[in-house]
Amino acid sequence: MENCCGLLTSKQEPVPLKSVEVELEVRDHVATVVSTLNYENKEDKPLEAVFVFPMPGDAAVCHFSATIGQTQIVAEVKEKQKAREEYDDALSSGQQAFLLEESDQSPDIFSLSVGSLPPGESASIRLEYVTELAVQADEGLRFVLPAVLNPRYHPQGSEGVQVTSVPASLVPYSLSFSARVSSPRPVSKVESNCPMDPLKYLNTEQSQATVKLAAGHKFDKDVELLIYYKDAHQPTAVVEAGQTSAKPGTLMGDPLVMLSLYPEFPQAVMSSLASCGEFVFLLDRSGSMGVPMNNNEGSQTRIGSARDTLLLLLKSIPMGCYFNIYSFGSSYEHIFPKSVEYSEKTMEEALKKVEGMEDDLGGTEILEALKHIYSQACIPNQPRQLFVFTDGEVGNTKEVINLVKKNSASHRCFSFGIGEGASSALINGLAKEGGGHAQFITGIDRMQPKVMQSLRFALQPAVVDISVKWDLPKGVSVSVLSPPITTLFQGQRSLIYAQLTGQSPKAAEGSVTVKYSLAGHPSQNKLHFNLKPAEDSGLTVHRLAARTLIRSLEMVEDEEVVEGGEPDEGVKKKKVVELSVQSGVSSAFTAFIAVNKGSGETIQGPLVRRNVPTPMPMMAMCGGGASGGRMMGRPIPRMVSCSMPMRRTVMEASPSAQMVNVGGMKSCSMPKRRTVMEASPSAQMVNVGEAQSCKSMESCGKAQSCKSMESCGRRKNCSMSKKSKGMKTLLTAMRRTVSSCVRRPTSKGVVQRESLNCSLDIEPQQPPRDPLLQLVSLQKASGCWELDPALAAAVGKTSEEVENTKPASENKEVWATILALIWLHGFKMDAQKEWELLAMKAVSWLRAPNAPCVAECVEAGNTLLGCKVQKDALGI
Repeated sequence: MENCCGLLTSKQEPVPLKSVEVELEVRDHVATVVSTLNYENKEDKPLEAVFVFPMPGDAAVCHFSATIGQTQIVAEVKEKQKAREEYDDALSSGQQAFLLEESDQSPDIFSLSVGSLPPGESASIRLEYVTELAVQADEGLRFVLPAVLNPRYHPQGSEGVQVTSVPASLVPYSLSFSARVSSPRPVSKVESNCPMDPLKYLNTEQSQATVKLAAGHKFDKDVELLIYYKDAHQPTAVVEAGQTSAKPGTLMGDPLVMLSLYPEFPQAVMSSLASCGEFVFLLDRSGSMGVPMNNNEGSQTRIGSARDTLLLLLKSIPMGCYFNIYSFGSSYEHIFPKSVEYSEKTMEEALKKVEGMEDDLGGTEILEALKHIYSQACIPNQPRQLFVFTDGEVGNTKEVINLVKKNSASHRCFSFGIGEGASSALINGLAKEGGGHAQFITGIDRMQPKVMQSLRFALQPAVVDISVKWDLPKGVSVSVLSPPITTLFQGQRSLIYAQLTGQSPKAAEGSVTVKYSLAGHPSQNKLHFNLKPAEDSGLTVHRLAARTLIRSLEMVEDEEVVEGGEPDEGVKKKKVVELSVQSGVSSAFTAFIAVNKGSGETIQGPLVRRNVPTPMPMMAMCGGGASGGRMMGRPIPRMVSCSMPMRRTVMEASPSAQMVNVGGMKSCSMPKRRTVMEASPSAQMVNVGEAQSCKSMESCGKAQSCKSMESCGRRKNCSMSKKSKGMKTLLTAMRRTVSSCVRRPTSKGVVQRESLNCSLDIEPQQPPRDPLLQLVSLQKASGCWELDPALAAAVGKTSEEVENTKPASENKEVWATILALIWLHGFKMDAQKEWELLAMKAVSWLRAPNAPCVAECVEAGNTLLGCKVQKDALGI
């Protein structure tokens, strides 16, 4: 069934989502987003539409309204169960009702129920939220509109009903997106992953600008904006007046101040990186890590990019550190039983294991792997640094983040969300509670520079003894609403929300001083600000502060919020509900509810329920990792199919590959990926465009084979045989060809392939290794390179050329190392962030009594490679 999207009737007749309108307003680093979805019911009976969608994990949802016909209904925030009961009562009595609720498991998942959409009527749903924009490595501010407004419908029905997902390229409705950006500083540029109209400035100072999505765009992917200001990262303070209707002394009644701090550390301290630490790398190896990083032809897979990133990380760790590598899916693995000292031997052993890592561990179960890591004793004088790489959503986000929080005193956690499906609540929550830094890798982003920036953060001395001191006029007191600042990083923003109580003179000023110690050096940053409230700021700061308070309360245990006496299980919930209702900001314990009570007319006819699940990353639907079968406290809409994009490599299923029912959502768990797809006797693949849908899969412990495949593109039929060393080379060259695959499980459940009967169309499949990575892979743990044919090939020369031009007085390792450094500086300056740490290791090695004739080597190396790199530029 093609072109199905939005709402569908029981006859598979579409009730199209006509258009999506998004208006974004960015003020400095804060974004306000208003999204409007326009639907029309062309059916002859009333509809109830239910769909689940992602939101930014740190967003404060503060408005929800619906317009049906000429009637507008504005929702109120109420306790979640009461809101659900009110919604159900309204529907049962024939009234129109709307329910918007946050997931119990994760704050970046929402459910919207649109009740009783009459025949022939149009519905307009309006959502509004505010959020802070994250600072990127290049000083840009990142805004992402998730695939929240791209719902696809899978009807609720028997298991025999088969509905395929629609490829994003076939979504027939349009998206209009406009953004207005303003700041005290000029806007230098705005970039996007989608075609945009040219930036238009609204004033001569260029501090206000607008930009629009180019015409003809389909909402087939996340819309990402990167906003750049001139003289970015200046500390600022915004004072916002309280709500006039709210009682003074309350959160909404008093003025609030939002402080944005950008600490500047002494350069001498920043240039000295730590030479100790325990580095624990935790890599997602679920099935969805096998999809390409982006839609470009020849794009590297996520697991492939992660392998390359681990290579850079392992080459960049200083001598004297400890490390280990864990990977997880439905289970977890580790390279060493416990962290080992970094040496040439341990590095090479780890790299061999990393080279063989595939997306073959099934689902996305990260909790048990984290528990095992935390059960390992910390190494004295080796601060633990945890790096987490994942592309998946987990069903127990809050449980995972809570575990990291409980262990935050023993480590720092740096998290990386890979691809557009990564949960922002999970990635940001891991870093926030773990005192680290979060990064997202989407579109054409390269993973390596972002990860290496975080490694530099991890190697910087930890900032300790952080304190915040306020200096305010007499009669004005302050209550800090944000959690205490526990980490500071160079060039990264720290936010403080505070409530101001009392009266102050009109021209009064206040100041705040942040003191801290870095590598034994005491430092401080001071910011002066005017207490006069800013004009036209609305209640944005109040809503963000309320969101901060709500999230903080939700993350603590019940006994922690009880002031004396025995713990009461409902104390936390009561506090959160009160705050949520007072501020009008959603929470895990509340929901927005709107009931149309104005007309007094009941809607006639049976109510037809329509479930509209949001698009997921296609392979993520096949990787497992569910939330126990319920979302928002209600059953997940049944999804009978799982969709997979065309892969440059084909897949092999493990003996247990099967369709698993996750709370009504059918998901195929297909752990192992190599080069050929193997499936069960009843596995059928149905192609829609370039996406494929698994009709059914069963596991039977006997010989299994793909009964049939309806192929699209160039995918054909084949069988597969036993592995051999030569087979990998052959299969790497195979075109995407697949069919009947016979598998025999062994007594231990390991699949052995028995026969090969393939229709082959040979073509190279894996591109040659990147020259930079080829050179990096040759570096020794100590930082040096050896003079051998591999090094000569990496720098584009023959062994004879490299050997014959070596200065006679210098040893081979020094010559090789200087050649490598010259090549990096001469040909790979655009990727400097990826190799600068391992280059620093090489320079440290050269500075030891290893290189008496450096100048002569640099001159000879420049002549050989045709470069003009100065000795000082190398840092020698």
